[in-house]
Amino acid sequence: MATIPSLPSRDDVARIARNTTDITGQLLDTAGNITRIAINTFDPRDGSGAEALRVLRETTAELAEASASPQAQEAFYRIVDTLTRLGTSGAPLATHPVSEPAQALLAALGDSLLPVLDAVGPALEEAAEALGELVEATSPLLPAAAGLAAGTLLALAPLIRTAADVLRDSSPELRRIADALTAALAPLLPLQVALAERAAAAGAGVVRATLPPLADLTEATAAGIKAGRPLLIAGEEFLVAGLEHLQPLLLASASRAGRVAREAAIRVSAAVSPAAEPGVVVAVQPV
Repeated sequence: MATIPSLPSRDDVARIARNTTDITGQLLDTAGNITRIAINTFDPRDGSGAEALRVLRETTAELAEASASPQAQEAFYRIVDTLTRLGTSGAPLATHPVSEPAQALLAALGDSLLPVLDAVGPALEEAAEALGELVEATSPLLPAAAGLAAGTLLALAPLIRTAADVLRDSSPELRRIADALTAALAPLLPLQVALAERAAAAGAGVVRATLPPLADLTEATAAGIKAGRPLLIAGEEFLVAGLEHLQPLLLASASRAGRVAREAAIRVSAAVSPAAEPGVVVAVQPV
């Protein structure tokens, strides 16, 4: 037997009434704001409301006049007639036997592509995220690369312009070359088509003959990789450990090379600077 639900307490009734009152007040405030905006917009005492009504009236009249013209009516009839013809001629194609291969192709593509997309999706997302991080990390180099590209284009512009002028002046010779090539290659096209057909047939036979051994070789290679997986893991761990041991040495060498390069740059700049006093040699002691 179902239990009788308990009645709400006095606090629950008061809370519900308070929430209802707040929501009603917010709705009334919103309605008042909308009414105030409408009154301010179309107030006849202000110029904006009358101007808006006048523009709306003129626009509506111009649209009505334009749509009532014979040219507009003829255009409307043509649009409706075209849509009707498209509907009546395209609807039978959905059930026509000719569309069955296309539908089967689309179904096969969908059935075969969806698992591929599901499998490749996480890898693509990870690659896109890694590429974004790479671009963000190399962003300081982008202005320099842009400047180098702009300088290269500016340097190549005279060469490209000169080449265009030369080709434009040599248009008769280019036309003779094109005519000679066309006359020489045109008789070879049927022979090339026949050779392409023979090559396609031979290639299909080679592929049919090599696929079974290739499958056997792939299975054997996969078995070998699976058997040698512990050795590969041990080699990777050894390589990573070696890099970890070499990291302090590489950092120290890079720091020392950077310090020497800074000292040499300061000495060279002090030697070739015209503002430097004669006989003054700037030296930097390593820290």
